[in-house]
Amino acid sequence: MTLVPRYLPRNMSLAELPQESRFFPVEPQTQLQGFCHWQDDRTASPTTVLVHGLEGCSESRYMRGIAAKAYRAGFNVIRLNQRTCGGTEHLSPTLYNSGLSGDYRAILDELAHRDGLTHIWLIGYSMGGNLVLKASGELGKTNPALAGVAAVCPNINPTLCARALEEPRNWIYHRHFLTKLKSRLRRKAALSPGKWDLSPLDQIATISEFDDRYTAHDGGYRDGADYYDRAGARHVLDAIAVPTLIITAQDDPFIPYSMFTLPNIQQHPFIRVIAPRYGGHCGFFHRGRNGEDPHWAENRIVDFLLKRL
Repeated sequence: MTLVPRYLPRNMSLAELPQESRFFPVEPQTQLQGFCHWQDDRTASPTTVLVHGLEGCSESRYMRGIAAKAYRAGFNVIRLNQRTCGGTEHLSPTLYNSGLSGDYRAILDELAHRDGLTHIWLIGYSMGGNLVLKASGELGKTNPALAGVAAVCPNINPTLCARALEEPRNWIYHRHFLTKLKSRLRRKAALSPGKWDLSPLDQIATISEFDDRYTAHDGGYRDGADYYDRAGARHVLDAIAVPTLIITAQDDPFIPYSMFTLPNIQQHPFIRVIAPRYGGHCGFFHRGRNGEDPHWAENRIVDFLLKRL
């Protein structure tokens, strides 16, 4: 479920969608690049803001898949790159991390006040799911332009997720993420010579070591444990005040399902959790019914959006 959907043939072209590249300032010297697909009357149309997961980008298959479906359903769509992702290392002096929900609050504010958009949904996958849930909880009822949130396999408790990712059975995913993180840091360091000491990089064998040595300190955290604890959306879920959909799988290899069975989530008045037995990590490749394609989670997100209009 986790791997197969990434390799099966699929038409990922967005050529029929209008596209505009845009840079969103979120902090001094920091911008996020987004690719905007506007409806003919953007202010009269609802908007989806898409946030990818760890080592993904605006071009990830799931980002293009949900973008096409949301646009066809009548939504403006903005595919964002997190800091340093999608070839944007030069747009920020910092690395990206799971706690940077302020970036998405800033983008939401810009879209509401500069563009006059009034119905904006935040949609995130994995790490991006944690970020949009965290942003929503931090906002509470303060930004009326936020219409709702959808999160697929969000790592709302990074401590548990990192521990699961480093289990021997998950070596293929762990090696993939760690290798890509190291490569990104080397590219980043080439733009800012002397900022990061890369001498221990080759000896780092786990993501938790990488985050303890680099991500945490770069993000202003005391250490890796402090980063994992404070970056999790779990701390602010109770404050979410907009319709929220969480899709996760009970067999996700490194997003433990137990995180979503707690009473404050299951009994939350604004949060609905859909957790099929199978789905892997952001895979959810199911046999299509009633004319649907097999990308089940994308179809459920669009259903959720349309029902809330």
